[in-house]
Amino acid sequence: MFLGRVVGTVWATRKDEKLNGLKFQIVQKVDEQLKLRPEFTIAVDSVGAGSGELVLCAAGSSARMTAVTENKPVDAVIMAIVDEVDFTDS
Repeated sequence: MFLGRVVGTVWATRKDEKLNGLKFQIVQKVDEQLKLRPEFTIAVDSVGAGSGELVLCAAGSSARMTAVTENKPVDAVIMAIVDEVDFTDS
């Protein structure tokens, strides 16, 4: 899993039929201070995230385990909109 920020949307009118109805978001990964990193991924949005929101994503086979993405050809999914992040001192 990783944290990221939604920075855009991808539209594709022609795609595999299993992807019809899914929303594709561009997610930029963030570091432990929630600062943007130069890494992007395209993720299926399963929770209705909007532009600028901090999100929790799953990638790989785990991305196909949500109700929205089950048995679909996806490699990343937005599975939560993050309300707060709390790092404890170690």
